[in-house]
Amino acid sequence: MATARVRLLIGKVGLDGHDRGAKIIARALRDAGFEVIYTGLHQTPEAVVATAVQEDVDGIGLSLLSGAHNTIFPKILRLLAERGAADIVVFGGGIIPDEDIPTLQQTGVKVLFTPGTTTFQVIDWVKANVPPRKR
Repeated sequence: MATARVRLLIGKVGLDGHDRGAKIIARALRDAGFEVIYTGLHQTPEAVVATAVQEDVDGIGLSLLSGAHNTIFPKILRLLAERGAADIVVFGGGIIPDEDIPTLQQTGVKVLFTPGTTTFQVIDWVKANVPPRKR
């Protein structure tokens, strides 16, 4: 019996127009064998959650460089809970001050990758922490 491939959504939410890192992560995850959906720029939290639910993803990775992480991550988590999809693993990366990370993790963000993280570290973390959801 074949094992299910982990499905991931990589998103860029808000007005942040810097997507190079998100594209690099999306490609690295795809090359590592994950199914990856990339949302493109300027998405709303509602659009990301709707896509995640529609595509039945196992994890959502958000790239945030705009400083809106304390608003966007909690909203994504709230919307997932409202849609009955709180079991989707949420992780992220970008320019996130160290002092904000513990609060975001307490709200449900599993991990936040900051500058200097390698693609191999992200891949290894996803392999260890994002299991296929029961479908």
